[in-house]
Amino acid sequence: MNNELNVIKAQRGDRHAFVSLMRMIESDLYGMAYSMLRQVEDCADVMQESMLSAYKSIHQLRDPAYFKTWIFRILINECNKVLRNRTSTYAAMRLSDIATTSGGYDQIELHEAVQGLEESMRTTIILYYFQDMSIKEIASILDISESAVKTRLHRARKILLLQLQTEQEKEMIIRENY
Repeated sequence: MNNELNVIKAQRGDRHAFVSLMRMIESDLYGMAYSMLRQVEDCADVMQESMLSAYKSIHQLRDPAYFKTWIFRILINECNKVLRNRTSTYAAMRLSDIATTSGGYDQIELHEAVQGLEESMRTTIILYYFQDMSIKEIASILDISESAVKTRLHRARKILLLQLQTEQEKEMIIRENY
C-alpha cells in the first residue's frame, strides 16, 4: 500500500516519491537487465533510460498497483533495443564476460544457451528463473496470456535441455530411437 501511495505522489509530481520507488526496486531491475544483457555498461545505460522513460510517463500509469509490472516492461523493452543493436563481435565480448563472472563451465554453458534462445523465450526464462517471478506476473509484464507463458517456458526448457546434453547423452538417445 505504501508503494501505491508513492506511485500516486510521483504521478502528481513528487520527485522524492519517485526516487523512493526506484530505490526499492533498483536491484530487481538491475538483476533483470544484467540477466538479459550480461554487460555492466549496458545495464547502467538501460537502467538510466528506463528510469527516465518511467519518470516522464508515470502519469500514464492507470493503476498504481501495477507499477512494478509497468517498470519491468519498460526495462525489458530497453534491453531488447540494446540486444537488437549488438553485433557479432559484441556477442563474443559478452561471452568472455560470462566466463569471468560465473562459477564454472556449466554456468557458462547455461548462460550461453539462454542467450541463444529466441528473444521471447529468453525473456520468459530470465523472468521466471533468474528473477523468480510467477507465471501470472510474467504474463502481465509481457502482456500475454498465462498459457502463452507456460508454452514459452516449456519450449525453452526443451531447447535448453537439447543444447546442454553432452555428446554421450545425445548418442545414447539416438541409439535408443533407432
